Amino acid sequence: MKEDDFARIRERLNGISRRDFMKFCSLMAASMGLPLAAAPKIAAAVTAPHRPPVIWLSGQACTGCTESLLRPSHPSLEHLILDLISLDYNETLNAGAGHQAEAALQASMEKNTGKFILVIEGAIPLKDGGVYCMVAGRPFSEIVHEAAAKAAAVVAIGSCASWGGVAAAAPNPTGAVGAPEFLKGSTVVTIPGCPPNAYNFLSTVIHFLTFGKLPTLDEKGRPKFAYGRLIHENCERRPHFDAGRFAVAFGDEGHRKGYCLYKLGCKGPMTYANCPAVLFNEVGSGAWPVGTGHPCFGCTEEGVGFHMPLHAQADLKYLTPGAGYPPIVCERGQGASPAAAALVAAAAGAAVGAAAVVARNLGKDGSGSSAEGE
Repeated sequence: MKEDDFARIRERLNGISRRDFMKFCSLMAASMGLPLAAAPKIAAAVTAPHRPPVIWLSGQACTGCTESLLRPSHPSLEHLILDLISLDYNETLNAGAGHQAEAALQASMEKNTGKFILVIEGAIPLKDGGVYCMVAGRPFSEIVHEAAAKAAAVVAIGSCASWGGVAAAAPNPTGAVGAPEFLKGSTVVTIPGCPPNAYNFLSTVIHFLTFGKLPTLDEKGRPKFAYGRLIHENCERRPHFDAGRFAVAFGDEGHRKGYCLYKLGCKGPMTYANCPAVLFNEVGSGAWPVGTGHPCFGCTEEGVGFHMPLHAQADLKYLTPGAGYPPIVCERGQGASPAAAALVAAAAGAAVGAAAVVARNLGKDGSGSSAEGE
């Protein structure tokens, strides 16, 4: 982006420097797994004069997802909704209320049919005709169905909208379901979490603005850039897991030393999310549950959060040691050297041995502290 082009939008971006703005675009590209060459495209999309309308509907929810949207500072809320997008309707943030707000919703949908991004927060109750969540005298399910049919893209934000969340937990008295189940046959991007990290939502929207399409999704509709790796893989306590060091009670010596929380019910080994890498609220390592000494609840994973008992131990998807091995380099056109082959065999043996150590310590009743002196 040329400086003279940027000068025309400097005032709209609240005086931010071109350098800082391009840093932001580069970071957004990196967070989505895109090459840095995508940063100029992101910059052009973000500063385009025509902002995409966003309609945000709220169903069976605690409003935590909207609250999470208020916390980031890059961009701040006012910059987000006044400069990047046009938040035409959100029951929590609306300036108007009652008939005025509902009239604005209908006007935006009619004017922007096929252009707006629909964001759904909260579960959708279906039992008894959906009477357990009514907005302006209409079942929430009816409003979602009408809006989704006119939207360019549908995003379910939060665990409740993604797969029912706490509202759908047994015995599910209201027949609550997530947006993908309700809108079967339609593409619904899911951004699960209770609440989700606002940057996962912002990155998804910016990707749509930049490329005119949704990011790559997994089989559950989650953006792979945010939900492609297990929490366990990037957890700051992972080295303690590999060494067999576990806290077995809140406040015990292992807990105070920052040992792995697996035996306290941490669901990180079976939960896909980027919580350890992209922290909440920009306040340091304590900005996610494990950072504060509490086990991961598994809120981003269907069938885990709100369904498994809090302190039940997670199923281990992969039992492997850390990946701190030197690379094996072979000359092009040649086979592996004897030394390289020996290194592969040694690495494989170490992996098997480390897995055996972890498995042995997982079966202990103690904290696994005996492994610390090995």
